[in-house]
Amino acid sequence: MNRRRLIVPALVLALALAVFLQDGCAPKKEVVIAPRPQPVWFGLHVLVEKKDAAEELLRLIPALAPLGINLLIVEIDYNYEYVSHPELRGEDPISKETVKKIVSLCRDLKIRLIPEFQSLGHQSWEKKTFPLLIQYPQFDETPGQFPENKDIYCRSWCPLHPDLNPIIFQLYDELIDVFEADALHVGMDEVFLIGSEYCPRCRGQNPAELFAKAVNDIYDHVVKERGLEMLMWGDRLIDGAATGYGEWEASMNNTYQAVDLIPKDIIIYDWHYEKRKTYPSIPMFLDKGFRVLPTSFRNVRAVKDLIDYSLTFASDRMLGHLCTIWRAPKEGEARNPALVAASKKLRKYRLI
Repeated sequence: MNRRRLIVPALVLALALAVFLQDGCAPKKEVVIAPRPQPVWFGLHVLVEKKDAAEELLRLIPALAPLGINLLIVEIDYNYEYVSHPELRGEDPISKETVKKIVSLCRDLKIRLIPEFQSLGHQSWEKKTFPLLIQYPQFDETPGQFPENKDIYCRSWCPLHPDLNPIIFQLYDELIDVFEADALHVGMDEVFLIGSEYCPRCRGQNPAELFAKAVNDIYDHVVKERGLEMLMWGDRLIDGAATGYGEWEASMNNTYQAVDLIPKDIIIYDWHYEKRKTYPSIPMFLDKGFRVLPTSFRNVRAVKDLIDYSLTFASDRMLGHLCTIWRAPKEGEARNPALVAASKKLRKYRLI
C-alpha cells in the first residue's frame, strides 16, 4: 500500500481536528438538567413605545404560542394614554382599545401578559428626557445638571422626593388595570445616578439604602396594596467586582448590598447577554430565596449556554427563560434566531 496516500489525509484530518478544538467546537459534555415542574416560564420582552409597535405586536402574538411562549412582558413606560396624568403621555401613546385587543389575544392563547414601567433609572435616552422629569423637574436626581443629557447614560428620579410616589403609583395603577394584570415589571436596571451630590435629599446617602427604599416603596404598593407579583431586573443587586460581571450586568456603585434589604418574593430577571463559563448571580439569587428568570438577548450561543447553566439548579424558583429584543417587534419576529434557539433548547428538555 502507498504510505504517501495515507499520510496526506491523516495530516489533513489532524489539522482539521486541531482547528476544531481550538475554536471551542469540541463536542460538549451533555448537560444534565435538574428535575423541575413543567412547563417552565418561556417569555419574550418587547418595547411598545408607539401605536405602530402595538399593531405589530398584535400581528406577532399568534406566532409566539407555537414557539412555546407563555409569558409576554410589554414595556410601556410613558407610552400609554394615561388619564390620571395626561401630561405624562409620550408622543404617540397607545390607546386603551389597543391594549384591550392585546389582552384578549394573549388570554385566548394562554400567554401571561405583564406590563413594564421602567422605574428609578432610564428616565432619559440620549438627548431625550422622558415626560416625568420634563413636567416635574424637581423629581430629577441631578436637577439642572447635564444639559441635553451629555456625559450621562440615563437620568434617574429621586427616590426620596415626597411628592414622587403618588404620581408614579397612579401610572402603575392605570397600566395594571388596563392590562388586567396579575403582576407588574418595574424595571430598575442600569441605575448609575443615585445618591448624587446634586440632589439635596440623596447627597451623601448610602446607594444601597436608597435603592432598597425605592424597591420597597414600590413593593408596598404593588404587592401589599394591589396584591400582585412584582418583577424587576436584577443587575443592580449583583456585586460587579465579586462576580466579574462589571458595571453593566452588575453594580459597581454599591447598590448591590440592597439585595439583603428587599423582600424575597420579588421575581428577579437576571439578564446576561454574552457567553460565559458560569453565571454566578443565578445561584446567588437562588440561595437568597428569590425566584429567578434568566434573560438573554441576541447572542445565540450565549442563549443556549445560559439556558443550559441555569437548568442545572434543582430549584422550583429557577423559573425558566426570558428572551428580549430591546426594541419594538418587527415583521417576522417569530423567526428571530435567539428566540428560535431558546425555543428549541427548552423543547429539547421537554420543558415547554
